Amino acid sequence: MVQLIVGEKGKGKTKCLLEKVNEEIRNILGNVVFLDKSPKHMYELNNKIRLIVVPDFNIETPEAFLGFVAGIISQDHDLQQMYFDSFLKIACLEDKDISETVDKLKKLSDKYKVDMFLSVSTDKQDLPEHLRNDVIISL
Repeated sequence: MVQLIVGEKGKGKTKCLLEKVNEEIRNILGNVVFLDKSPKHMYELNNKIRLIVVPDFNIETPEAFLGFVAGIISQDHDLQQMYFDSFLKIACLEDKDISETVDKLKKLSDKYKVDMFLSVSTDKQDLPEHLRNDVIISL
């Protein structure tokens, strides 16, 4: 399952994502990973959540990002959830169509049973139509 939290920059998507991840960590048995563009939110995350600062790994294309995500999944068989803050930035998708990348994340999610939550800086009506049903919060 891939779910989206959408809204223009500065609307509070990160706050919603942090609240969700910190609430979910209490209820799940597997591991949780939080991917972000900086370590800024490190102290806002429960210490059971693994923070990965994506730019530290020189990801420069959406394809490299997908490989990076697949690598994270492959090394942790107990991984249950992944959270992606600033998704457009960390996935190298700013000013690009996100459809193909999100569709590939959905395939990874379904195959390996890892739920994914993406914070996307755009309005719901600006998303590709087939992704609008995946929006859980629109700010």
